[in-house]
Amino acid sequence: QVQLVESGGGLVQNGGSLRLSCAASGNIASFYNMGWYRQAPGKARELVAGMTSGGTTYADSVKGRFTISSDNGENTVYLQMNSLKREDTGTYYCKIVLNTYNTHSPTDYWGQGTQVTVAS
Repeated sequence: QVQLVESGGGLVQNGGSLRLSCAASGNIASFYNMGWYRQAPGKARELVAGMTSGGTTYADSVKGRFTISSDNGENTVYLQMNSLKREDTGTYYCKIVLNTYNTHSPTDYWGQGTQVTVAS
């Protein structure tokens, strides 16, 4: 019923920028929170940026370089990534916690992941 489609990943040079998008579609009633997670090879998935009605939060490693934002009218969440470093390489996943018109409690939905590779 709900689908998240990510786009915007790719190969970028050290110091470059990318903008990831995560578009949600389906029987969506309301959003609770949104987040972008990163998983590097051999490492656990980690939260890099999150957004709730109360504000935003960032991992220390990306503060000042990454910005999470949303366009609620388009049901889309973005991650602007600037000054990219080699250690930012990984698969990026969006997660949105939302209600549908058929559910009675918030549910987690994940995007399919998009690869970001930063070349030195």
